[in-house]
Amino acid sequence: MNQKKSIDNQLITDRPLVWTALITPLFANDEIDYVSLRNLVLQQNAAHNGILLLGSTGEGLALTAQEHLSIVKYVCAMTLQVPLMVAVGGYNLNEQLAWIEQCNQLPINAYLLASPIYAKPGPVGQTLWFKSLLDAANFPCMLYNVPSRSSVEITITALQQVQNHKNCWALKEASGDLNKLLAYKEHCPSVDLYSGEDAMMPYLAGAGVKGLVSVSSNVWPEATRQYVAMALAHQNESLFPLWHKAITALFQVANPIPVKVLMAELNIISSAKLRLPLCQEEISAQHGLQDTHRQIQQWLENNSNNPLAQHYASTSTLSAENYHSVTTTNLRDINS
Repeated sequence: MNQKKSIDNQLITDRPLVWTALITPLFANDEIDYVSLRNLVLQQNAAHNGILLLGSTGEGLALTAQEHLSIVKYVCAMTLQVPLMVAVGGYNLNEQLAWIEQCNQLPINAYLLASPIYAKPGPVGQTLWFKSLLDAANFPCMLYNVPSRSSVEITITALQQVQNHKNCWALKEASGDLNKLLAYKEHCPSVDLYSGEDAMMPYLAGAGVKGLVSVSSNVWPEATRQYVAMALAHQNESLFPLWHKAITALFQVANPIPVKVLMAELNIISSAKLRLPLCQEEISAQHGLQDTHRQIQQWLENNSNNPLAQHYASTSTLSAENYHSVTTTNLRDINS
């Protein structure tokens, strides 16, 4: 049966509004804390947020290949009702292709394909890079535009060349430039757009983004989902300036330092340990994060009766069974 027809024949609910770029919890001795990892995944599952593993927030480039595989296998072994996305990032194409080949054998749902770091490729190199990864993937792919980390933007020309690939589903746009997002939307209409900037969600909702790939949802999973739902419904009255200030606090030094520090202080994770060159000593002792946390919790309580909370709690995820039955299909079809 045609892939799209097989989708049309299933009872599919809406996509997650939030994909959480999950941190990787570490013990003070630098080992992965799998107990905390399990608890974090369950919190995201309860909040109906999709889960992104091993992105920049997850310190993916600081982990070994064996640790990558161990983390993904561990989460895949859990019983969840939300989709899993796995990050593919680095510089060596053969290593990335080998990583995709390993993950193709696992019950994940999508990939995040980052621009190659350091190399600063132009439109032709970007096109060939992404086409190679898209060809290798068995799952839908979200491309990741983050010039602050990759040094170059994904060019409109490159995205146009791959936007109709069967595995090209979406773009995570994290340039912080509204004009850039609007240009992608105009010239690459086949690609779903997701914000990669938590603070810009109320602005980008009007530009047609489908949701948010979030850092703040690590510590505020339910509140962030409500924040995104209200932004998409243009109910912005209570979002400013609180959320702008809260997200600014979470990015006062390089991500994920502040969010790990706050989560450790709240005993959500066992330690704020990071892999060098990131370290918690970077942040001031007067970081103010717990005051921010209390304000967000109060905001969530004040907005708990908003009908958007109940609506998206029931419609923002697929069942695990349905999600895993469409693993090779473009999520653009699911969301149409």
